[in-house]
Amino acid sequence: MRTKRLPWNVAYRRRAIGGDLFVALFTGLTTALVAMPDATVLARIAVVTALPVLWLGILSLSHGYERRFAGSGPEEYRAVMRSALYLVGAAAFLSYAAHVEVPRLTSLVAVTMLFVLGMYSRQVVRRDLYRRRSAGTETQATVIIGNAKSVLPMIREIKRAPQQGLRVVAACVSGLDLSGDLPSEVEGVPVFGYPEEAMSAVDLFDADVVAVSSDPDLHGPELRRLAWSLEERDVELVVSPGLLGVAGPRLSIRPTAGMPLLHIERPVMSGARRVVKSVVDKALTVLLLVVALPGILAIAVAIRLDSPGPALFRQTRVGARGEEFQMLKFRTMCVDAEAKLAQLERDAGNDVLFKMKSDPRVTRVGRMLRRFSLDELPQLANVLRGEMSLVGPRPPLMREVEGYEPDAVRRLRVKPGLTGLWQVSGRSDLTWDESLRLDLWYVDNWCLALDLQILFRTARAVFRGAGAY
Repeated sequence: MRTKRLPWNVAYRRRAIGGDLFVALFTGLTTALVAMPDATVLARIAVVTALPVLWLGILSLSHGYERRFAGSGPEEYRAVMRSALYLVGAAAFLSYAAHVEVPRLTSLVAVTMLFVLGMYSRQVVRRDLYRRRSAGTETQATVIIGNAKSVLPMIREIKRAPQQGLRVVAACVSGLDLSGDLPSEVEGVPVFGYPEEAMSAVDLFDADVVAVSSDPDLHGPELRRLAWSLEERDVELVVSPGLLGVAGPRLSIRPTAGMPLLHIERPVMSGARRVVKSVVDKALTVLLLVVALPGILAIAVAIRLDSPGPALFRQTRVGARGEEFQMLKFRTMCVDAEAKLAQLERDAGNDVLFKMKSDPRVTRVGRMLRRFSLDELPQLANVLRGEMSLVGPRPPLMREVEGYEPDAVRRLRVKPGLTGLWQVSGRSDLTWDESLRLDLWYVDNWCLALDLQILFRTARAVFRGAGAY
């Protein structure tokens, strides 16, 4: 039996627990010193002692430390949100059932700090994991098995997301002629043989994971026997259902007549969830406007002093369900920028979206505003008017919509956003296909935790200024 190093998920869970413990201790101390002015010393000590135990316990019950959610997707953040709500419920229960009076100020300060700092802590731990994986540590050697038609896109998707930690070391592929002088690799991955030789590849490459692509020849008894063999070697087995753009929370197993069926929940962006998103959007927008108002006024003055013309720029964009609206931005170009557009379009770096580096139409102040996305601040007014959301697909022009393929029209099912996955994943450096893939993934897998995760990542992306021009 080979000696296994400390699994990445164990190390990740330890760091996550350490971060949550620090957050709870810091919150407990702050609450005891600031939000309990009339409390006794014993009560303060009880809060500092009990809060970490209670917080870590609730997080554990909320699946905050489960391996399947570690390091990817919004489920970790949803666990933090649920835990904060459960803590409010626990305080209410103590006040009602146990007649333990919990001051409202104490509850408000503790829950708010735990939620905000808990979300930030998970983001820090996750970034640390991605940094380690970029350095080549805490990755999992992966052998891919399947048909050539399904293995190739699977390898591409895995390479597209190195932060997920799968390092493809070999492929066992059917549908290829491995005789003669044909290449012995696919997508830069060595082809070890056919799927029947998978166990030899696992032993030779000391694999941690076997990934099975959607292969009609590998199912039922064959897949079950493969799982048994991997279990003896303490190797993980993951199976691709052949579905792209569907997040884990929408997938579940439904046993029917002794046969497990993969159930795919329909995307939900209606009813109560739409109302919640709208309420959160407007509440956060009001807060942002209050904080940013002095900066907005200063930017408007700087634009007027830098070049002739108005401070604001209005442009017709297409919103949800194809409805047009006037999107607001700070003016970053000369006043005749639209007239000069036609001669510059051939230099665009994106098939559908027109963006170019060193655009001669951009003013000096405008270049600085674009670098840090400050030109987008007036769109907070569009959010208040209900035309946009804080998070969503990029608001397109009508001429862009007219060139959409059928798949791209799905972007218009939701309100466009001031920020989105495209903003935190490369901004203008993305190709049209990459931008579309991210927008469609957002539309199909939206949840409130995902929005909050994107907002956290937006602050970092804006500060770095990468991909903005």
